[in-house]
Amino acid sequence: MVVVGIAGVVGVLVSVLAMAEGFRYTLASTGRDDRVIMLRAGSDAEMSSGIDRDQATVLTALPGIAREVGGRPQVSAELVVMVDLPRKGGTEPNNVPFRGVQRAAFAIRDEARLLEGRRFQPGLREVIVGRKAARQFAGLDVGSRIAFRDSDWTVVGIFESGGDVHESEIWADAEVALSAFRRTGYQSVTARLADGSDAGIAALRDAIGRDRRLSITVFREPEYYARQATVLSRLITVLGYTVASFMAVGATFGALNCMYSVIASRQVEIGTLRAIGFGGTPVVVSVMIEALVLALVGGAIGGTLAYVYCDGASLSTLNFNTFSQVAFDFRVTPGLLLRGLGWAFVIGLAGGLLPAVRAARIPVTEALRTL
Repeated sequence: MVVVGIAGVVGVLVSVLAMAEGFRYTLASTGRDDRVIMLRAGSDAEMSSGIDRDQATVLTALPGIAREVGGRPQVSAELVVMVDLPRKGGTEPNNVPFRGVQRAAFAIRDEARLLEGRRFQPGLREVIVGRKAARQFAGLDVGSRIAFRDSDWTVVGIFESGGDVHESEIWADAEVALSAFRRTGYQSVTARLADGSDAGIAALRDAIGRDRRLSITVFREPEYYARQATVLSRLITVLGYTVASFMAVGATFGALNCMYSVIASRQVEIGTLRAIGFGGTPVVVSVMIEALVLALVGGAIGGTLAYVYCDGASLSTLNFNTFSQVAFDFRVTPGLLLRGLGWAFVIGLAGGLLPAVRAARIPVTEALRTL
């Protein structure tokens, strides 16, 4: 009973925290220190930002931007909108991020590589989809046609980008996307810096600050995406600890009942040990060792089950910062497993202490009377 109860607590705790860890990792692993994302001043997310074409052109020409071999700046002005797609096996629409990118996007994000098919051709209504989006949502196989905004788009490729947030997106040519969604400007501008150090990004911010045509905030990519993970990861973590706390209370009472029953069935043995000279301390220690061993065995079983059934499992959920679906994998890390064992240890300690004290205080005469 003790082992099963504690295994349930640890299994639930580790599983829920693995979801928060996977979501946080997916967003925090997006971006590199030598890349920046530029938004309208006052905006903290692409969906609330807006950059017109003239500003995007000015940002492209700023000093400090890395350039390709031919001298073309590594800058991509991008449109981000939401499209409705059902999950596989479902009918309810979900907000899936649709990103219009410029040609330089593939040079800037060189970690993105095709798994199937080819890249979209500029000027055509073709899209490539992230690996996780293709796994979670219906109609995103290569060769499929998806309909939104009164038009049909052909899926021509599936890409991966190291497990980051872009694998939850659909990419298309920015100019075609602007026309299809009847937009006149972009949401963000992503660029690679020639100097990715603090001095390099400070010089870029100074250049933007001196230009009165611009009202732009510059974020390093890792900083920006880490901010997007805060609200939901905290919510999931609080939920996990809340559910586990209620279950832990039940498991503690279960451990108390079991250990009291053990003590009651061993009164003769305890009385005999006391009669031949053992004090109360060895009795307390022996009962506590038994309770803690049972608790740690339960914790190990719960952690193992969480790892086997949850680690690497895919899920998509709504990111409250952007109101878009983000697909991610559960991550059962060694730290989470140790945290689960810590909870098991505390439950075992709480469930074994009072019975151990009770065992040590049983009078010898009362214990031997049951012979």
